[in-house]
Formats: sequence, structure tokens, C-alpha cells
Amino acid sequence: MSEINGKIPGVYISTYGCQMNENDTERMYSLLEMQNYAPVATPEQADVIIVNSCSVREKPVQKVHSEVGRYKKLKLKNPNLVIGVGGCVGQQEKGKLPLDQPLIDFVFGPDNIDELPSILTEVYAQDKRVIGARFHNNEPYQIETLVRNPGVSTFVNITKGCDNFCTFCVVPFTRGRLRSRPLNDIVKDVKTLVSRGVKEVTLLGQNVNSYMDEEKVNFAQLLKTLAEDTDIQRIRYITSHPKDFTEELCQISQKYQTKICDYIHLPAQSGNSEVLNRMNRVYTREEYLAKVDMIRSYLPEVSLSTDLIVGFPGETEKQFEDTLSLLDVVKYESLYAFTFSPRPFTKAARYTDQVADDVKSKRLSKLFERQREIAFPLALRYEGKVLDVLVESKNRQSDKGVMGRSTQNKICHFQGSQDLIGKTVKMAVHKAFPQTLHGEMVQ
Repeated sequence: MSEINGKIPGVYISTYGCQMNENDTERMYSLLEMQNYAPVATPEQADVIIVNSCSVREKPVQKVHSEVGRYKKLKLKNPNLVIGVGGCVGQQEKGKLPLDQPLIDFVFGPDNIDELPSILTEVYAQDKRVIGARFHNNEPYQIETLVRNPGVSTFVNITKGCDNFCTFCVVPFTRGRLRSRPLNDIVKDVKTLVSRGVKEVTLLGQNVNSYMDEEKVNFAQLLKTLAEDTDIQRIRYITSHPKDFTEELCQISQKYQTKICDYIHLPAQSGNSEVLNRMNRVYTREEYLAKVDMIRSYLPEVSLSTDLIVGFPGETEKQFEDTLSLLDVVKYESLYAFTFSPRPFTKAARYTDQVADDVKSKRLSKLFERQREIAFPLALRYEGKVLDVLVESKNRQSDKGVMGRSTQNKICHFQGSQDLIGKTVKMAVHKAFPQTLHGEMVQ
């Protein structure tokens, strides 16, 4: 990229959504830095603004329109400013966005991130709108992890897309079909990150444990290889699907427990088998609970979290009560819950028995209230324990404090110097809350 008005062009990326989107934003910055763009802190400083959007929840298109609209004055002030929309909304609305919002200069999907430098070159060279939103479903998924400042912990993509077609989920339509990276590429990336000081990696995928590379290496075998063949200290992963959680995965997690963290995010989505069937989750309540029992038989100290949807089309009050009772049975340490929102292209959006918004809101409030009742007593089990904590940063709330995470994914605060960052230390827990633990370092 050549200079604009005698200066290196600045790029600002606004990010919505999941860890996949956050990782995609980091990749965009890295790719553009290689082309002589400079990251900037505010839209006002930018020559390129990208909205990396999410369409998992409702009203994402309105959010994009709203944000792009705020940049109208910047566009008038800086005629060289170009504005693009990426992420799932970019893929989903690729045909409409440029027509509905004249400020948008380019649109691209998650499958086209590596084409971003050439997309921008085309925008500048031809002074026209550019659409880059083509899926590459039949091509190998071969990328290099690009992280500018990885720090103590960072993300590594191992899969993209999804083949499950849950009736509520837009991901197969915005990120394409499931593709897995070659095992050797992932190992190489992790070794490189370790050489740069990374102590912990989180493996990412819409269905991370459905990983299967072209050599038929599955997710459990990938974890085993990373644990044995790299010097990474900790391995996490999100998000797993219950149907792909095998006994082999439990056995590997138990065997390499010093590296594979005692935290599993296991989305249930509902506690009622009939609702799960309409969601196309391909398991029953009983089968889900059997998976939980299997996991805990191998990992008794595991911390479990989940995703839940309330107000799915046709959900009765009794079916919702089954979801409430799931909390009582499993005892999740944390959960992410949402009211159902119809997504474009999905089967559930066409169901005629939609639940009223006020009913959905009441159910969500009731769900969170029940979780609070469960989570606080659960947290008390940590008080008096000594945990291994990987120190990640200075504690912003204390001049003399640091914070890190336990293997159970609990945020831990204690007094300590900044030279502890990147080290794993032992912390005695004095006070426990559902998401945070407070204590002191012990020898």
C-alpha cells in the first residue's frame, strides 16, 4: 500500500461477537500491517474503517448501519477514507449492504479475510465498491496463525464453519461448511507462539471437537500431540458439541491434565428433549446428562459452563421448566443464555409457533435468577483451596496486584509484582465469587 497524503494509512477495526471474530480482527490487523497499514486507536485517525460484525443475535444489520452512519462526517472530512463491513453480517448481507448504505466501500465474509489487502487495493485502484464474500468450502483450510502481540495467552483457530445445521443457527450460512486445519500446521503455530513467550493457547472452532484433518486425526489426538510435542503449558478450547464429546477425549484430558485445563464449555441449548429435537441438536436430555456424567467420572474437579436458549419456537412452560431443572442437575459454574431470535436462512425462523417477546424475557430473567442461586454456593468450594494460577496481567484495580486464571477458568486476583506475569504460581483462595477468586500467593 502506498502512502496517503504523505503518511502511512491508518486502519481501525470495530469488532462484535465471539472469540472467532476477535481472532479474525487480529488476523486483519496483522495482514494489513504487512502491507504498510498502521493500526490506530480511534475512527477519527483512520483512513480505513472495518466493522467486523456478528449475526448470531438479532438486529445485527441495524447495528452495522448505525455504526457506519456515524462515520458520515469523517467521510466528508477525509475523502480518502474507505469503510468496509466484514464478519458474518458481511457474508449474510453482501448483496444488500452496499445498496442500503452508500458509505460502504467494500464488503467481505469470514472466508475472505486473507483477501483483504487485495480487496483494498482494488477499492483504491478502481474507485468502486468491491464485494468479496465467496466461500472456499472445497479448498484446504491452510492458514498461519497471525498474532501481533500474543502475550501470555492467545487463540489458535483449528476449524472453521459448521456442518450441523442446528435450526436456530446461521453459522453454516455465514462461515460455510466445516473445514479443519492440518495437524502439522497447528503444531508448528503453537511451537512458534511458545517461542514468542506464549504460555497458554485456546483452540477455536464453531464446533472445536468435531476437528478431523485430512489424515483422519481427531480432536482428542490433536490435544495429545500438542501436549506431548510442544512446550505449551496450558491448552483450552471452545466451543465443543456434546455429540462429539467422546470417551477418548475424556481419557486424553485426564492423562494430560497438567496441560489440558479443567474447564469445559458444553452447550446444552435446552433441557427438554422435544425442544432439542426441533433444534436438530441430535441428542436428548438424557444423552446430554450421560455425557456430563462421563466427563466428571474422568475429571471430578472440572468446571462446566453452557449455552442456553429460552423461548425457542413452540417451547411450553413445562419444557422451559426442564431447562431450569437442568441447572439443578448439572450445576454449571457459569452460563451464557439468550432469548431466541430468528436468524436469516434458518429453519427455526420459519416456524409459526414463535414465543411472545415478553414471555421470552420473563423466562430469561427466571433462568438467570436460578443460576445465581446455584453459582454462589458452588463458588464456596474454592475457598481454602490452593490453585495453580497463570498470571496474565497487572490488576487494574490495585497498584500492587496481579490477575490470572486458574485451570478452571476462574479469574484470580492477588497481591504480587508485575514480574510474575507469564509465570504459574500457587494462590490460596480466601474469598470466592462465581467468576472471580481472591487470595494470596503461597510458596
